[in-house]
Amino acid sequence: MGETIKIAGADGFEFSAYHEPAFTPSKGGVIVIQEIFGIDRHVRADVERWAKMGFHAVAPSLYDRREWNFTAEHDPDGMQAGIAHARATPLEQALTDIAACREFLKSHGAAKVCVVGYCYGGSLAWLAACQLDGLAASSSYYGSLVLANAALKPKCPVLIHLGRNDGIPADEVEKAVHDHNPEVPVYIYEGAGHGFNNESPERYNAEAADLARHRTLELFDKA
Repeated sequence: MGETIKIAGADGFEFSAYHEPAFTPSKGGVIVIQEIFGIDRHVRADVERWAKMGFHAVAPSLYDRREWNFTAEHDPDGMQAGIAHARATPLEQALTDIAACREFLKSHGAAKVCVVGYCYGGSLAWLAACQLDGLAASSSYYGSLVLANAALKPKCPVLIHLGRNDGIPADEVEKAVHDHNPEVPVYIYEGAGHGFNNESPERYNAEAADLARHRTLELFDKA
């Protein structure tokens, strides 16, 4: 069963993280990076999914320095609050907290550490793959900052997942990534919108979510 723990960041601040050991003999570790809504029920469910698939999983609460254990509903007020926290949280700070999770998992026996992130976390999953050492693989879901950072060079294998019906211009992202990193797979899911992995009724696309997770699991297993 999952639990909330504390992990010390590079600055000494102890942020909270939702944590669940692997249900089966561990394949390694997975850092699950949140959407803008914080460590809500959807993130906790995703941590549990990865634990059931054999990974020691942890999801850092990246806004804790601004608001401890922030979560928000998927409504206009929640969107506004989540976006405000994301914009006010320096990317470097978020990346150092992800690095702290990497070290936490390694210190708890993870032979390899992978990253998966959604929305805000999808941007961070791409940036982590390009800027952090010691990651085995990364899977980025509908990250809005990938386009502007497509020229960065990944240090580990990475996948990019985008919904066709998203506000993020999927074809532009694919072209920009392949102009600089032709080896990086960019998957565009027809009929899927932003947040298609999230099981809220207004966003969930089961077919796209299952296929993207299968591709991600295949990558993590091979890493």
